[in-house]
Amino acid sequence: MHTYLVTGGAGFIGSNYIHYMFKKYGDDIRIINVDKLTYAGNLENLRDVEGRANYSFVKADVCDAAAIDAVFASADIDRVVHFAAESHVDRSIEDPGVFVKTNVLGTLTMLNAAKKAWELCDGSFRPDHKFLHVSTDEVYGSLTDEKDYFYETTKYDPHSPYSASKASSDFMVKAFIDTYRFPANITNCSNNYGPYQFPEKLIPLMINNALHGVKLPVYGDGKNVRDWLYVEDHCKGIDLVQEKGRLFETYNIGGHNERQNIQIIHTIIDTLKEMLPDGDPRKELVSEDLITYVTDRKGHDRRYAIAPDKIKAEVGWYPETCFEEGIRKTIAWYFDHEDWMARVTSGAYQTYYEEMYGNR
Repeated sequence: MHTYLVTGGAGFIGSNYIHYMFKKYGDDIRIINVDKLTYAGNLENLRDVEGRANYSFVKADVCDAAAIDAVFASADIDRVVHFAAESHVDRSIEDPGVFVKTNVLGTLTMLNAAKKAWELCDGSFRPDHKFLHVSTDEVYGSLTDEKDYFYETTKYDPHSPYSASKASSDFMVKAFIDTYRFPANITNCSNNYGPYQFPEKLIPLMINNALHGVKLPVYGDGKNVRDWLYVEDHCKGIDLVQEKGRLFETYNIGGHNERQNIQIIHTIIDTLKEMLPDGDPRKELVSEDLITYVTDRKGHDRRYAIAPDKIKAEVGWYPETCFEEGIRKTIAWYFDHEDWMARVTSGAYQTYYEEMYGNR
């Protein structure tokens, strides 16, 4: 039985990963979820797994070396999946320091703790112990030629404080691999979407705003291009890399779903109109008239696009969910979880930890 330490497991991708892993492996694995529960960490995302005997939650900061060492000492952890990160570009522009602390120093703390727990007397590492660092395509910068794609060999060229902090954390992992032959992999993914995404990001923000008749803010001319990856496809890729990928390698995980931001918004509007039943008053609120162009983000990268050739060739992963299918599944999930969205947007979700764990 593998024991997984998942950092940032109460966040968007982390919680989806935990759901996916239990769906795939059931009682044959154990998961320890470590999360600081900042504004984007929501334990309600994991309400349906918290009673499992093979799941546990630890509230801790990945920058707290003593706390992380204690987690490693509590169990024979042989898999680490490191999601924990500050990830919103706009917030990084306002406060770069928080991103450096969590994304760079937090990653170093995790690497040091795993190295300490797994290293043998001769400097090698315990067999079949693996660390996977989850990163982003934003470390590669912006593509200017519409025929170009990001490959694992693409030169790093980060432009925002967020992408610079993730690039730094990637290099720290690479340094541990090169210096210590530390058993790690890095994955660089494209933009994720799907259930449990905090509504500061484009797709859930547009869904929520449109349903309430609130303006849909679009940066610049709206023609910035992103490669969209349905979150469960990403989770499958992470699992395959950790179990079948070559140690020390980097794998790009992309959705083959390039869309301009304005195209995404039009698709959301059209899909909402289609899916809302006749007689639902919200159907009248959803309108292209809500689209509002605003001053562009500082340093806004124009285009991202991943070529996932390597991960397909080496571990057999490919994106299974086309965007039209994925956005319908995402909207259907938000329809079924309107209470979740209401609690997130009101901040009420932040009381859940105290309700569930405060007296333990």
